[in-house]
Amino acid sequence: MSPARDLCRETTICTVRARIIEAPTTRQHKLSNTSIRYQGYVFVEVQLDNGVTGYGEGSTLGGPRWAEESVEAMKANIDGYLAPALIGHAASQLEQASVLMDRAAKRNFGAKSAIDMALLDGLGKTLNVPAHVLLGGAVRQSFDTVWALASGDAVQEVDEAQAMIARGWFNRFKIKLGFADPATDMARIRALRHALPAHTVLIVDVNQGWSEAECIRHLPALAALEVDLVEQPIVAGHREASQRVAARAPMPIMMDESVSTLAEARQETAAATGQVLSLKLCKHGSAHNLKRVAGIAAAAGVELYGGCLLESSIGAAGHLQVFATLPRLEWGTEQFGPKILVEDLVTDSLVYRDFKVHLPDAPGIGVTPDPDIIDKLAKKD
Repeated sequence: MSPARDLCRETTICTVRARIIEAPTTRQHKLSNTSIRYQGYVFVEVQLDNGVTGYGEGSTLGGPRWAEESVEAMKANIDGYLAPALIGHAASQLEQASVLMDRAAKRNFGAKSAIDMALLDGLGKTLNVPAHVLLGGAVRQSFDTVWALASGDAVQEVDEAQAMIARGWFNRFKIKLGFADPATDMARIRALRHALPAHTVLIVDVNQGWSEAECIRHLPALAALEVDLVEQPIVAGHREASQRVAARAPMPIMMDESVSTLAEARQETAAATGQVLSLKLCKHGSAHNLKRVAGIAAAAGVELYGGCLLESSIGAAGHLQVFATLPRLEWGTEQFGPKILVEDLVTDSLVYRDFKVHLPDAPGIGVTPDPDIIDKLAKKD
């Protein structure tokens, strides 16, 4: 047996530490049910007995509004249940770690995915390989990128989008809807469509903010504005209504909040509630589960989109390591979080160039947390 395999096999988890980070954003970011000026993360450090530390990140938006987890709940469940289940466990046994976490706590996918990311980071550093090698290897080194516009101010959003194009960072845009009246939302989209280059990809995200009746009224107007994709217009769980909307919509519908588990992926794709699926580690609980959900969707003919929850370069790099291994990723990724933070959490932020975000190639997830910034932004107990 090689020394690397011996080292990997014998390495165990010593400690799991979770800290809450409150990172200011460069502008207000609105959703249908909340608005934020800073982003909350759980920053996870997993110390291995070979001296390697792996880092991971869990993210949410404005507390337990996007999903059931808040950063406070993530930290409490990591400290009280998930970490004790893993101490002394072999660091290389990623699937068994997921089994142990599932026994210790139901759901809590954001907390579990942060630990899973840290284990991938630590294992990759131990073997001196990027994390994607542990997941099957990369089939792409860069990703088309999507920037989210969510201030609600049409003039500001046009300026912001044009600045992103001028910098060569983003030329595809997602507009958050549902926090204003439909006439205001349509005016925002109309302003962007008129101001941006022809055929610019525009995606809208309603964040479960419309009823079926509102979809019937407003989707034709979005089609007239050449909107390319509509994300999760109806509340997750309203499967029959979502099915009817997807069947009559003049553009593809993307499932997001409605699909976290493998069972939900099977049920929603079988019901044809959307033609595209947004993938997020915080929904699926681990890198391997994300790949399983992606496989279920792909088998049903559903296209794939790399979603985000405003992760810093830590969480974004973890996502890219997984997304890089997917045979198909038709819609690219919206891992724009590092560019909306006043200060990123790493010493080596992700590279955005030529309207793509590039896969880091250093061992593990490929980025290094900045201890000074982490300490400065960490919530004091």
